[in-house]
Amino acid sequence: MPADMTTNTMANSLALQRLLIWASPAFPVGTFAYSGGLETAIADGTVRDPAATQDWIEGNLRHGAARNDAILAVLACRSQNDQTQLHDLADLCLALTPARQRHEELLVTGRAFVQAAAAWPDPVHGRLPDACPYPIAFGAMAGAAAITPADTALAFLTATSQAQISVAVRLVPIGQTHGLAILAALELIIAGLAETLANADEDDLGTIAYATDIAAMNHENLLTRIFRS
Repeated sequence: MPADMTTNTMANSLALQRLLIWASPAFPVGTFAYSGGLETAIADGTVRDPAATQDWIEGNLRHGAARNDAILAVLACRSQNDQTQLHDLADLCLALTPARQRHEELLVTGRAFVQAAAAWPDPVHGRLPDACPYPIAFGAMAGAAAITPADTALAFLTATSQAQISVAVRLVPIGQTHGLAILAALELIIAGLAETLANADEDDLGTIAYATDIAAMNHENLLTRIFRS
């Protein structure tokens, strides 16, 4: 195999390895502490079984905050060399987040991601804002590692879905088997969304999943809660 092909293969493998690490539930970002409003939907009976869990997550992926966050991660991936654009995207991300607890979630997990990703030194760290929402941090680091926007979106949406399923497994409860079945059922949906969102721009931002936003807003009013959002 020619040397340049070997180098390219190793670079692609390294990018994939980093993507798997950064999107892993084991990466110390702290997303396990947040439900993004799903705890509210479970508490009020809206999400009560595997079918309702899958519908809730799919709706969020297609039309809700998860879609917006994935687009923002893609935009950050493509803009990883532009400090001004990254700061503008961070502001836009927070402006598009209507619930106070979700706002805090994005900043806390973003800070944790940046701190953990410091193990991979890169000039992109200096281009990120001090208050960096998670999607922007994830996307910028992915772009700096030569990860494509499509793969960035795929990993981000998969990680989001895994986190939501984990909440349902613990609270509905639906059990690990049903949780894995939901993840398997969402595979093609996530793959299609990732391919589409890889070419998205700011004009594609927007949500119509009002129930998820309202649930996120109402979470702080729960008398008993396990999650922070």
